[in-house]
Parts: sequence; structure tokens; C-alpha cells
Amino acid sequence: MAEVCGDSPAVLAGTRMIEDAQRSVVQVRSGGRGIGAGVIWRSDGLVLTNHHVVAGGRRNVKVALQDGRTFGADVVKSSKNLDLALLKLKGDHEDLPAAPVGDSDALRVGELVYAIGHPWGRVGAVSAGIIGGVGELRGPRRGRGSSTRYVRSDVTLAPGNSGGPLLDASGKVVAINAMIFGTMAVSIPSNAASAWVASERRPRLGIVVLPVELPVSMRKEAGASGLVVTAVETGSAAERAGLLVGDVLLDISGKPLGEAGTLLEALARAGDGVSLRVMRGGRIMAMEVRLEEAGRAA
Repeated sequence: MAEVCGDSPAVLAGTRMIEDAQRSVVQVRSGGRGIGAGVIWRSDGLVLTNHHVVAGGRRNVKVALQDGRTFGADVVKSSKNLDLALLKLKGDHEDLPAAPVGDSDALRVGELVYAIGHPWGRVGAVSAGIIGGVGELRGPRRGRGSSTRYVRSDVTLAPGNSGGPLLDASGKVVAINAMIFGTMAVSIPSNAASAWVASERRPRLGIVVLPVELPVSMRKEAGASGLVVTAVETGSAAERAGLLVGDVLLDISGKPLGEAGTLLEALARAGDGVSLRVMRGGRIMAMEVRLEEAGRAA
């Protein structure tokens, strides 16, 4: 077995990955509260953090970059239920180092991950751990009826880590660190975060759907579950494409559909159109849909 030393290619590559990621992690201070973390989500000055980091002082938010510059920031929107807040930096800035965002649906139990934040004031501190699970979280901070999935890991989180990124081994953001739940670190999946950020301009199909289990006889070809269309909006992209009430959506752009949240996340990342696999009257067919954009989210 080859010896791994401090200047080996693998170690150096890992060090460079962390250093690159640290440039996208900011400090967020709100009012008189302590310092949290945030992620540069877009190079034009959009920063993602936790709702609870800015909830106490939305009118006096300061964001400090790794290079020493500090900016005031407006809270574009905030969600207590998801524990996410989107900030927009004020002042003169351009081409900020936005973090690359990964696919949280691809996470697997046992996968290596890293957390970056500012625990106890230690700027850009890094901790490593493994994924323990991805799924719904039950507890006092979750509302009833929520289908939000959370990433659970054993990375070390402390005050100052909130709003910072959870990275996969390639340095992509796969979750936003939020809280400690028992002995677990709990983070918001990147796909849910991306969908929420994009919700003001999210492309929409114009349908109402409900999850449905498919007959055993159909599962080999169609999968175990899908989304049945219960309503189609007049004049919508779905109506123009020919979707009908009673159709069952099986997948979108190759991604299986078992819950409405998966559909919304896929639409948030979609371009001008999507490919759907649809079951109608026991027959499976492909359908191309040109999308329209949703109005401003409430």
C-alpha cells in the first residue's frame, strides 16, 4: 500500500479544494447577535445563510468576505420553516467567488463530507465527517405536513457554523448547515435550497399533483410510484403540452418522481423545457414541455 504523506498529490488536491471552498464562505452578522456563516450563491452578490442567523436584525446585516472586505446586505427573502435566508450585498462588488453547488439527491450514507464555518469565532474552520442519513426530520422545529428532507452527518457544528456549507469530497455544496439535533449535525439539502432560491422565477407546469403508488404489475416498467395529475390550469404549459387530469408523471428529465418536492426541485433547475415520462391509460409515453415562469412567490 502506498504511503500517504503531507505533500502527496491526493493531500495537495484536497487542500486546494478546501482553500477554494473557503473563498466562497462569508461571515454574517445581524444586529447585535453573534457571527454566523453564509455561502456566496451567485457571483453578483447573492448570499445564502440560515433564517435564524438574520432573524434578530434584518435591517442591520453585515457580510464579511474572506478577502477582508465587508458589505451591508439586504434580506431578499427569508423562510423560518426551511431556515433559509437570501441576502443581496450592497455597494461595489463584482465577480464574487460563487460556490459550486452539487446534487444532494446523489448523497449516500457513509459518504465523506466537510463543514466550513466560523465556530466560536474561528474564521473558516473546517471539520470532516460522514453522511448518516437523508430524510425527513421530526422534532420541535419542524412544522406539520412538511416534506422537507434533511442531511444528517457527524461533522462538528458549533455557534458560528450556522449558514455555512456542507461539501462533498469534490468541494461542491450539498447542504447548508443549520443545527444540532441530538448528536447529529442537520443540514438543508442543496436541491431544496436551490429550489427555494429560484422560487421567485421558478418555471411552472400549471398542474396540481398527488403522490400515487403504482400497481405491482406496472412497477417493472414504470417504477413504484409517481404523481397523478388532479388539475390542469387553463392556458398553462401543461395544457399546451397535452397533459390531462388522470395522467401519472413517472419522471422528469430522467429523474423518478415519487413526491411533489422532487418535481419542484427539478423545475427550479430546468431551462426552457423539460422531458416527462407519463403513464396514461396504462400506456407509457414521452412528452416534451415548454415551460413558463411562475409569478413572484409569496
